[in-house]
Amino acid sequence: MPIIGCTDLEEELKSELSPNGFIKSIDDVQTTINGSYGNMATEAFWGRKFSLPLLLRSDMVGIGDQGTAGRRKDHDNFAVADDNGMITAFWPRTYQIIAGANEAIVGESNLNLSDELSKPVVAQAYFVRAYTYFHLVRLFGDIPYIDTPVAVITDANQISKTPETTVYDNIIADLEFAKQWLPDSQPSSGLPSKATAAAYLALVYLTIEDFQNAYDEAKFVIDNEGRFDLELATDFQDLFDPTKQGGLKEALFTIDHNGFRDGNYGQDYMPALTGIRRNEFGNIGGGWSVAVPSIEVYNRWDGRDYRKAVSLDTTGVFNGAVDEFMNFPTYDARNIQSAYIAKYARFTGQTSNGNGRGSEHNYAQLRYAEVLLIAAEALNEVTPGTTEADGYVNRVRARARNGNGSSFPADVTPGMSQVDFRNMVLEERRWELAFEFKRWYDIKRRDLGATAFGVGGFEERPNFTASRDYLYPLPNDEIQRNPNLEPQNPGY
Repeated sequence: MPIIGCTDLEEELKSELSPNGFIKSIDDVQTTINGSYGNMATEAFWGRKFSLPLLLRSDMVGIGDQGTAGRRKDHDNFAVADDNGMITAFWPRTYQIIAGANEAIVGESNLNLSDELSKPVVAQAYFVRAYTYFHLVRLFGDIPYIDTPVAVITDANQISKTPETTVYDNIIADLEFAKQWLPDSQPSSGLPSKATAAAYLALVYLTIEDFQNAYDEAKFVIDNEGRFDLELATDFQDLFDPTKQGGLKEALFTIDHNGFRDGNYGQDYMPALTGIRRNEFGNIGGGWSVAVPSIEVYNRWDGRDYRKAVSLDTTGVFNGAVDEFMNFPTYDARNIQSAYIAKYARFTGQTSNGNGRGSEHNYAQLRYAEVLLIAAEALNEVTPGTTEADGYVNRVRARARNGNGSSFPADVTPGMSQVDFRNMVLEERRWELAFEFKRWYDIKRRDLGATAFGVGGFEERPNFTASRDYLYPLPNDEIQRNPNLEPQNPGY
C-alpha cells in the first residue's frame, strides 16, 4: 500500500466530510489521515492564524507595522479578548484536524485487518491527534477532548471540558501507541516515524516536568539515531532553504507547503509576515513587516554565532542597492529599525503568489537538535553536573561553530551548577530555535514571564499577567454555542 506525504496530496480533504462508511480499505484510512495533514497546512492553522500568535507572544518578536490588524497586536501586547479573530479562526481548524484522525482510527478498527498491515498506518492518526491536543492543552488548559467521530452536530454542543491532566494522559497514551507501531523511518518528514513519537513523548514529559521520562525518551532517540536515520544538518542555513530541506535528516515532523494554493489550503503567510517592506531580494515583492524581532534580540545575540546570520536579515535590497537595517524606514515608514527574521523570507522556493505566500517551506515541528537539548535539560534535573548532558549541548554548538569556522559558541564549561546549566540550556534553545514557534512554550513551562516581559527583558510588556496570560481565552462564540465550556479561563 503506497503511503504518500502531504506534499504529494491532491487537496481533497476527506477529514472535513468523512461520512459513515467512507473507509472501505487501508488506503481510505491513509487518505483520511492525509486530510488532517492538509488541514495543518492551511491559512487558519500553520499558514498564519495559529502560528503567528505563537511568535508574537514570545519575548523575541513584536509588531513592526503598527497599522496591522488589532487582533495581531493584542497577542503581542497581552490584551487578547475572548473574541480575538486569530483564536476564533484556528480553534475550529484544530478540531477538524482531530476529527480526521478520529475518523481514521474508528475506520481502521472496522476493517478487521492484521495488525502488521493496518497499525503502522493508523498509528499516524494517533500521532496527529496527540500532536494537535498537545498544542491545545498548552494554550487553553482544560479543553473538550473528543476521541470519536461526532455524527450529530447537536451532540458537539453538549461536550464538556476535560481536565488538563487527563488530556495529557490521553496524549501520552496516543504517542505510546504511535511509538509502538510507526516505522523506524518514513519517505518524507511530513509523515511521523517511531522516532517522531518518542521525541514528542520526550517533549510532553519535559512540559509536565516528568524529567526522568523526558530523558529516557530523548535518550531512546539519540541512542538509535542510526536506526532512525537522523543526523544534524551540516549547514544550519540549509534547514530553512526549501530547495535543500528534502535532503536533510534532522526534522522529525514537518508541516509541508508545496508552492501552490487552493483557496487557503497550502497558503503559507510566514515569509510575507516576517519580510521587509520594499525589499527586492528574491523578487517576491518584499514583505509586510508585521512580526519583527526587537532590537534587543539583535543587540544581545553574539555576532560570532553563525545562527544569528542565518536567523536575522540585517540588510535589504532597495532600488538595486544594499542598505543596513537602521535605514529600513527610509524606504517604507512601516519598517522599523531592527533586524528582521530571515528564516522564512530569505529563501521561499517556488511561491504561488507575491510576498512569498504559497512557499515551499517545510516547517519543522521538532528537530533532532531539539531532542539533544531536551535530553540535556531533563538529565540536568535528574542528575546535575554530568558530562553526558554537556555533550548533548556541545553537539548543537559544534554545528553552530561549523557555519563560520569560529570558536564560538564554545563548549559548555564542565561542572556547572544545576541552576546555571538550566539557564544555559534555555538560552541555547532561544538561539538554536529562534523564531521556530518554541519560545512561548518555554516561557510558560518554566514560568519565565515576569522576567521575559519585565524591566530588562528582551521585550518589556507591562500588561503581562501570569495568572491570566499563560492561557488563551476560550473562544466566546464556542461558549455561546455550548455553555458546557464554562467557566472561561481566569482573567477573561
